[in-house]
Amino acid sequence: MLDIRPTGAALGAEICSIDLSTEIDEATLRAVEKALHEHEVIYFRDQRISPEQHVAFSARFGALEKHLRVDCCKPGFPEIFVVSNVIENGKPIGTQDAGLFWHSDLAYMSVPSRGSLFYAHEVPHDADGRPQGDTMFASTTAAWQALPDDIKRIVAGRRAVTSYAKGYYRDRKSGTRPPLTETQKARTPDVEHPIMRTHPYNGKPCLFVNEGYTASIAGLAADESERMLKLLFEHVSRPEFIYRHQWRAGDFLIWDNCATQHRAVFDYALPQRRRMERTTLTGTAPF
Repeated sequence: MLDIRPTGAALGAEICSIDLSTEIDEATLRAVEKALHEHEVIYFRDQRISPEQHVAFSARFGALEKHLRVDCCKPGFPEIFVVSNVIENGKPIGTQDAGLFWHSDLAYMSVPSRGSLFYAHEVPHDADGRPQGDTMFASTTAAWQALPDDIKRIVAGRRAVTSYAKGYYRDRKSGTRPPLTETQKARTPDVEHPIMRTHPYNGKPCLFVNEGYTASIAGLAADESERMLKLLFEHVSRPEFIYRHQWRAGDFLIWDNCATQHRAVFDYALPQRRRMERTTLTGTAPF
């Protein structure tokens, strides 16, 4: 039986006494998966795993994505996306500005990601030794449940346009990103997803719009679409729906990309180093 310790927030739980560098039996793996569906974000402290072990453990939950931005993938590991402010040989080793806005990973794809598995190698600290670079997670199931009925009636059955270009080009205060290549553009056309998405594993309704990539609501006039999206973005990020994870080196955290959104806290800068690595599970078409 797993030792599961909920955070006390709307989502999130720590799973104790599991060493991910060892072979996890099938029953334990299924219990971990069940905990993910229940708590939406789960994490394991004090892990020491290799890139090979990161990929192998992740792949036991399903097929893995190979990220669109190959320049930010770990050399030799196309399944591992590097999130870091570290510069080596004059070049960043990964993406330096990921997560500046509330978003769900790969929400802009016709088949968004099921989940992400994030391993903390280096965590920045302030002058007093307190960790920096937290990540905030919002429960989209709790947000939908608390949405006023009149708003639910307006958006129920409607679809929203998600746009990779919107998220890619918006101001990140970290310098201009290189233009998308024709291959990247071809892989990321604008797509529509239901605003109320049904979770594919537990059937819960989820509020599936995010400020990072959702561009408009199909079938609404531009001003009404903008007004409604602003309301939904503000609603989903209300404090009562949020768990804020304070990272430690060795943390391995899994989040559900249907049931959550997340946003990084940028309260650190070099020479304070932050180095994280992520694998991403393929998902299913929203319904």
